[in-house]
Amino acid sequence: MNLRRCVMDRREQRRYLVSSMTGAHHAAGGGFRNPWPDREPHGWRDVLRVVYEFWLRSRPTSWRAVTPSVATPAIAYPRASDGNVAATWIGHSTALLQFGSLNVLTDPVFSQRAFPVQWLGPRRRIDAAISLDALPPLDVVLISHNHYDHLDEPAVRQLARAHPQTTWVVPLRLGDCIRRWGVRDVIELDWWDEAVIGALRVTATPARHTSARGIRDRDQTLWCGFAIESAGVRAFFAGDTAYHPEFTEIGARCGPFDLAMIPIGAYDPRWFMNVIHVNPEEAVRIYQDLAGPYPDVPPPLMLGIHWGTFRLTTEPMDEPPRRTAARWRELGLDENRLWIASVGETRRVAVTADRVLSA
Repeated sequence: MNLRRCVMDRREQRRYLVSSMTGAHHAAGGGFRNPWPDREPHGWRDVLRVVYEFWLRSRPTSWRAVTPSVATPAIAYPRASDGNVAATWIGHSTALLQFGSLNVLTDPVFSQRAFPVQWLGPRRRIDAAISLDALPPLDVVLISHNHYDHLDEPAVRQLARAHPQTTWVVPLRLGDCIRRWGVRDVIELDWWDEAVIGALRVTATPARHTSARGIRDRDQTLWCGFAIESAGVRAFFAGDTAYHPEFTEIGARCGPFDLAMIPIGAYDPRWFMNVIHVNPEEAVRIYQDLAGPYPDVPPPLMLGIHWGTFRLTTEPMDEPPRRTAARWRELGLDENRLWIASVGETRRVAVTADRVLSA
């Protein structure tokens, strides 16, 4: 499928990016920051303290045994027919979205470990639902930031070889990294920037997080979420984020959404993780913020992501979906709108004349 890229040419894009560097999330002297109170992630001393607690003080056997259930993906090959929309949770923050004839992949992580080397670091508790070779032709890949559980170099290299015509959409200053790994077509976006790729509109949205792949590049590349739209269908991919006050604005500008992919795991110990990751209750609050500007429109389907794949933090691995569901019931939200997926599960969406509703 030949996608036409309807964005600024590269010279215009460079001029625009230079002029946009005055945003509150742009740090003085280069790099990026979170523009809200209590915004600074913890330093390396606290990181070492958490690692010590994680590996030496608290390793219940039950944490190692618990994994999500598994389903057989129902992916349309090579593409879905027009008007058919579906999402498949491949694991962690990796999902395949099929917007009719468009195939979109989020944060593709397929390696066994989320770490610079494959003999150390957090190891998968459950394999990716499908292999890289089994993916359908990809039109767009979205990368939210450069952490190892969201940006997987071996997967990027293999995808770049297998899908050379794919357009990759990344936050500012991350393009050079994936170009070195073989990606040809890259669009870098600042918060609230938009790109139109064929029939797909992509908007980079604010997130409260951080970035680094080593000890010297902290916050030198941006982090973001994405709002995507095609043929009137709208989805939100939060990427990796702590709670912040801009989610209502994201809903107002880019909604109403039909699908919201929101992280629900990797949140304890709270004293450390609260500035970079939401807990389940905050994830539900994000959902409410996104839907809030449209009280007369059916709310979106929420897919809980970022749990059950890698053991990254100290909460029990089966706790995120339980706490999310408990908060959902406590607030009296429609139980049919919460999707705690099995790994590999596909949820299809039926398009009606006036609204996209969960099938």
